[in-house]
Amino acid sequence: MNFHTAPKTFVQQVQLIVEDLDRSLSFYQDILGFSILNRKDHKIELTLDGTSAILTIEQPQNAQPKQPRTAGLYHFALLVPTRKELANVLRHLLNISYPLQGASDHLVSEALYLADPDGNGIEIYRDRDAGDWQWENGQVVMTTEPLDAQGLLAESEDMVFEGLSTETIMGHLHLHVAHLEEAEAFYCRGLGFEVVQRLGNQALFISTGKYHHHLGLNIWNGKGAPAPASNAVGIKMFSVVYPTHEARKEAVIRLETLGFVSTQSENDFYLTDPSGTKMKLAVALQ
Repeated sequence: MNFHTAPKTFVQQVQLIVEDLDRSLSFYQDILGFSILNRKDHKIELTLDGTSAILTIEQPQNAQPKQPRTAGLYHFALLVPTRKELANVLRHLLNISYPLQGASDHLVSEALYLADPDGNGIEIYRDRDAGDWQWENGQVVMTTEPLDAQGLLAESEDMVFEGLSTETIMGHLHLHVAHLEEAEAFYCRGLGFEVVQRLGNQALFISTGKYHHHLGLNIWNGKGAPAPASNAVGIKMFSVVYPTHEARKEAVIRLETLGFVSTQSENDFYLTDPSGTKMKLAVALQ
């Protein structure tokens, strides 16, 4: 089952602010295997398939380091197509001694965690078959268990890492928010996502089409966490992709009813969530 095409609504592209564009480019090219799709001034669009931008890095004037205890990026998550591909990534990172921040089995998926040179969080993961996911009382069962690293590595013994698979996509995005209730209203009642798991009063996982999550929202940086400076390392913007123009228009109307004003530029709508994170509402290519 494909959870990242119409008729689902999903996250597709993430734009990051970095302190040093050349340093970041080196990481994304040399460590993960991205290539340049477009480069203009202090902004680079990166691709894995050679045709579509999955990630954009930008160095604004007077860029500031990542600010602690703020809203914004927790991590963006790159979804690889197979367990074998994830195994190859793990072997590669171990071979070059790149530091991992974690490695977990979430039941629905297996995941590696790391950060780019600026501290922007990255998850690289593979999904288990959706037919094997467990649901209880309308919530998907996810947990955090140790990854079977040895079992995973056994699948990559004959592989050579030449970059992330060209089939890798933006699987989900996880954000720090200021207030969970406000975020739920915005992302669910407004944008149209549905809650698929609650972690008490600390985090929400939301999706469309019963995916385990297209977005994670948490208050782990503190309730009322402020938005970072506009030129600070972190997320600048991300794209929410709707299946049709009608579905997007319905979302814009719902958001206006909730008091959120969007602006329109060419074919897209732009707005800011209650915690200060910017997004673009786009429509899937037909």
